[in-house]
Amino acid sequence: MTIADELQATIEQMVQPGKGILAADESHLTIAKRFAAIKVESTEENRRVYRALLFTTPGIEDYISGVIQFEETLDQTSDDDILLPEVLARRGIVPGIKVDKGKGPLALSPGDLITYGLDGLAERLQHCKSQGARFAKWRDVYQISGHNPTSLAISANAEMLARYSAVCQELGIVPIVEPEVLIDGDHSLARCAEVIEAVQKEIFHALHRHHVVLEHIILKPSMVLPGKDHSVRASPEEIAAATLRVFRRTVPAAVPGINFLSGGLSPEQATANLNAMNVGDAPWLLSFSYGRALQQPVLQAWQGKAENVGAAQQALLKRARLNGAAQRGEYQESMENTA
Repeated sequence: MTIADELQATIEQMVQPGKGILAADESHLTIAKRFAAIKVESTEENRRVYRALLFTTPGIEDYISGVIQFEETLDQTSDDDILLPEVLARRGIVPGIKVDKGKGPLALSPGDLITYGLDGLAERLQHCKSQGARFAKWRDVYQISGHNPTSLAISANAEMLARYSAVCQELGIVPIVEPEVLIDGDHSLARCAEVIEAVQKEIFHALHRHHVVLEHIILKPSMVLPGKDHSVRASPEEIAAATLRVFRRTVPAAVPGINFLSGGLSPEQATANLNAMNVGDAPWLLSFSYGRALQQPVLQAWQGKAENVGAAQQALLKRARLNGAAQRGEYQESMENTA
C-alpha cells in the first residue's frame, strides 16, 4: 500500500455519515481539572480506567469513527489487558494521537499565542504510528480582543499547522488541523466571523505552500460564536448561517470532512448547533470532534466509582447517538429526554 493509499483508507474510515470523532486527548493538567470536579485524583491508573471506560462503551462504533488520544494512552491497556489503541481498532474505530506540545506566548506579540512541538515531530509520529495511531492532531489557539489575533499570530500559527500537516502526510498519517478561536471574551458574532475568516484563509494558503493534499486532511475548527461574555446570544440557526458563510469563503471543497470542536459549549448547545449546520447542503461532511461536550455527562455519571461504569457508558452512548443524528440533520431537542 502506498502512502497515498494509506491516507485515503484512513480518511474513508473516519469521514462517514452519522459518525464523528471523540477527543480524549486531555493533557495531565486538563484531565486533573476534570477529575477534581468529581473529586477523583488524577493518577495514571485512574486515567487508564476512565479512558478504558470510554473506549469499551458498547455500541459507540456506530457513532464514533476515530478517537484522539493523549500520548500515555498508547501504552495503556483495558481491564482485560488489551492495548487501548487495539481496543479501538478491533471495533473499527481509528486510533489517533495529539502531537503538539501545548501553547505559549508569541514573542513580541502581546496577547497572541503560538503552539510548540515541531522539534522531533517526525520521530514522534513514527513511534506513534508503530503503536497504532493512524491520524494526528495539532491545535493552534487564537484569542479575540480589540487587537488580537494580530496578522503575525495568524501567519505564524498557519505556518506551524502547515509544517505539521506536511510531516504527517509524508509518513502516511492523516493530519487533523485544529485552529481554535476561543469563546472567551465579549466579542460579537460578527467579530468572531471576521477572525475565523482571516485565520482559515491564511491556513489554506500555508497548506498549499507546503504541498499538503487537502483530500487527506480533516479540519477541526471553531464554530462562529459570540463571546461568552457578549450581551447578545445567538440561536443555533444564526450560528449555523454565520459559520457556513465563512466556511464557504475559506475552505476548499476538496477537504473531505469538517469536525467541529465544542470549545466550551454545553453538550446540548454543541449538538443543536451541529444539527442546524446539517439542515442545508454543504460541500463537506460536517460532523463533530468533541471532548467536553461528549465527556461531561460521562464524568458526572462515573464519579470515579466502578459500580457507575455502566451508567457512564450509557451517558457516552447517548451523546454520541445524538450527535450522530445531528450530523444527519435529524436531531430534535425532545431526543434529550430519551434514554
